[in-house]
Amino acid sequence: MRMEGEEAATAAPGQLKRALIDSTAGAIAGGISRTVTSPLDVIKIRFQVQLEPISSWDLVRRNMTAPSKYTGMLQATKDIFREEGLPGFWRGNVPALLMVMPYTAIQFAVLHKLKTFAAGSSKAEDHIHLSPYLSYISGALAGCTATVGSYPFDLLRTILASQGEPKVYPTMRSAFVDITRTRGFRGLYAGLSPTLVEIVPYAGLQFGMYDTFKRWTMAWNHHRSSTTSFTSTDDSLSSFQLFVCGLAAGTCAKLVCHPLDVVKKRFQIEGLQRHPRLRAGLVFIKASSHQLSRLHQLVP
Repeated sequence: MRMEGEEAATAAPGQLKRALIDSTAGAIAGGISRTVTSPLDVIKIRFQVQLEPISSWDLVRRNMTAPSKYTGMLQATKDIFREEGLPGFWRGNVPALLMVMPYTAIQFAVLHKLKTFAAGSSKAEDHIHLSPYLSYISGALAGCTATVGSYPFDLLRTILASQGEPKVYPTMRSAFVDITRTRGFRGLYAGLSPTLVEIVPYAGLQFGMYDTFKRWTMAWNHHRSSTTSFTSTDDSLSSFQLFVCGLAAGTCAKLVCHPLDVVKKRFQIEGLQRHPRLRAGLVFIKASSHQLSRLHQLVP
């Protein structure tokens, strides 16, 4: 019993150190990846929140006359660059960084703790042998915890990245003040429910498939070492193999959960000031109606 207590006492600092390393590495990696991919994220959000149909057939089918502002990725890139310049591709990047750094730190810390509890060991090589079901549950719970902890920044990021020129909210502070003034602090969590509905399958699939792909890659390495001169002495994977596993897992999870992400974005901007183009259209309709009413009064 005494030896078990000593082992637990010595293991606790090691687990804490590993959790801090995972959290810090996740936060730094998340910040770098978010900054590098910000242009693609801005374009994606612009497409997700615009309500007008993209194709001409949809315009006819839905009896609409106003085409969408963005109809293709190349066209959207040109329009954003022409109207907003290069900084437009990094719109909302500050709240995105404020969101993704605590998000990834919380996610990896909680994920490591859950896997340690499930596997009975804090060693990463023991976590890889967890069942896909446990990996899915651990990833989903970690994703939910991280989402709740960083959600206001996600909301502000979506609002800032979705607007074009002229901007409705020029700064993150102006968006924060307007939301809290009109909706209260609960407004900072608008759309949290559909976000959690999206993050459960997304984070679960991402980490569950990531562990599955790593197991397949390790099995392939062992098979290659037994049939060729390639030697694999342990279960470690190269950085490139880990990158490919992460890329494949993230791509599969995003393809499955993208419709839920669109719904989440729509809920986040619901009730807030919309794209200036839509507001201008409403002003034009009101002005036209007013002029027609005046003409009707003049004509006997």
